[in-house]
Amino acid sequence: MNPDTAAESTLRKPPQALEAEAAVLGAMLLEPETVPTVLQHLKPHDFYLQTHRRVYEAIITLFEQNSPTDIITVTTELKRMKELEAVGGQSFLSGLLDGVLTTANCEDHAQLVLEKSVQRQLITTATEIVQASYDEARHAQELVEEAEQKIFNIREAGSRKGFSPIKELLKTEMERVEKAMSEKKMITGVETGFQDLDEKTSGFQPGDLIIVAGRPGMGKTAFALTVAAKANARRPVPTAIFSLEMSAEALTQRMMCSEAGLSMHNLRRGVISNRQRAHLAAALGNLYEAPLYIDDTPGLTALDMRARARRLKSQGPLAMVIIDYLQLMEATSRRREANRQQEITEITRALKAMAKELNVPVVVLSQLSRATEKRDDRRPQLADLRESGSIEQDADVVLFLFRPIMYKKGEIVDPNLEREAYLDVAKQRNGPTGDIPLTYLPECMRFENREGRALPEPMRPLEEEDAEDALPE
Repeated sequence: MNPDTAAESTLRKPPQALEAEAAVLGAMLLEPETVPTVLQHLKPHDFYLQTHRRVYEAIITLFEQNSPTDIITVTTELKRMKELEAVGGQSFLSGLLDGVLTTANCEDHAQLVLEKSVQRQLITTATEIVQASYDEARHAQELVEEAEQKIFNIREAGSRKGFSPIKELLKTEMERVEKAMSEKKMITGVETGFQDLDEKTSGFQPGDLIIVAGRPGMGKTAFALTVAAKANARRPVPTAIFSLEMSAEALTQRMMCSEAGLSMHNLRRGVISNRQRAHLAAALGNLYEAPLYIDDTPGLTALDMRARARRLKSQGPLAMVIIDYLQLMEATSRRREANRQQEITEITRALKAMAKELNVPVVVLSQLSRATEKRDDRRPQLADLRESGSIEQDADVVLFLFRPIMYKKGEIVDPNLEREAYLDVAKQRNGPTGDIPLTYLPECMRFENREGRALPEPMRPLEEEDAEDALPE
């Protein structure tokens, strides 16, 4: 960034660490082994002084050519670049070298240079945001998104993570294994409550992007809400739910019916018995204590969700994020030349980055195209996702929901078929795949484990004696 920023117009000196900059360059001239370490942390624009920046660029050029980076070669390279006189000649380089007594603190000095660079970038960005905000032709939401994107870019650039020593990683993993052994826990992630699924995945793992895909009507939202409720059945699992399709009120109604085992149709009309009302009150008591947070703002971008989830996590623990659903999300860039496939690719990559940053599983519902209905076997396949950007590549786990009854409309079928459902673990980076039989309860839009091969009895209808004391509409 050019030092001649708007901040200087206020006569305040921009944040800088000139001694640290000189110490870093001197260490690189003195000890070539420090060059890769510094390159891991700093870019040329991180140096405040233009002369320091030019010297650093010369060192980078030599390093990329596998050439030595001592004072002689750097002097020669600056001559070739016609920059030697601009930086102050060889005497300036000698001064950098003479000012270094030890290279032991080189990395600490580089971190200080980076910190001051980030501060200057924030000043420049804040100035740009202020100026843009005076443009009355710009929409406020557009300005907010632009500001968040710029701040996020600075944050990402300022957290340049390098290699982690294997011994540190092994130590962390062994501690995790020993903890699991001592606690005899088979589930290391967020427990979904679906036994076969938890056995295959060990729960939804932190940092994973989990895609739950299916054709409309298969019960994706019902499945996600069931997971959220079951996960919170034994212990609090703070969950953020982004609902881009349904209102928060509609989603809450669904959860009420699912937890109480009541018909949505009857609940909306108030046609429930006093006994059912008591059961509903008990179910709501469980939900009331669950740390579930619903955001039904339409048309959010991945950046919006990332910012809101980060804000929620700053206020307390966050264990899982659920998004309903992918195709209703907006791309952050909104490039005119980008098609929807490219936008979906941008979105899924951003969601994977969000999962890694927040260290929580991000569960994303996704619609499948009609391609599945053109086959004799209408069960979804991974190939059905390949036409939708990089969903398959970015996902750590892909789950397909399938209910055979959806393709038997108008036919006379076994009554139990309406309750038959399958969850296909089609992809899992770190575990087995395969079908999981489930039971779907259409009356209350809830999924359950299938006990053996026997399906549970249908829900008891409202009996006559119950109907007499049903609540008025």
